[in-house]
Amino acid sequence: MDNTIEYMGADLSRIIEMAWEDRTPFEAIKREFGLNESAVIRLMRQNLKLGSFKLWRERVAGRKTKHLQLRSSEVIRGYCTRQYKHH
Repeated sequence: MDNTIEYMGADLSRIIEMAWEDRTPFEAIKREFGLNESAVIRLMRQNLKLGSFKLWRERVAGRKTKHLQLRSSEVIRGYCTRQYKHH
């Protein structure tokens, strides 16, 4: 059973952006959009080209900064200071 809500436009773009960001944990996406890690993976699979999806999966697989419980306590923000953020 797939509980994934269909996201469009700005929300979809923001979810994909957050998923690509190395320092944005999956928990932040869940908090903001209600999608757990599995749902984010499904969303990325559905909305990226196959090659892009594979590159993304390689990047995030086991990446400590994508999971709050694995993250070092020294990481105090969810994004790079040089990164443009939408508010």
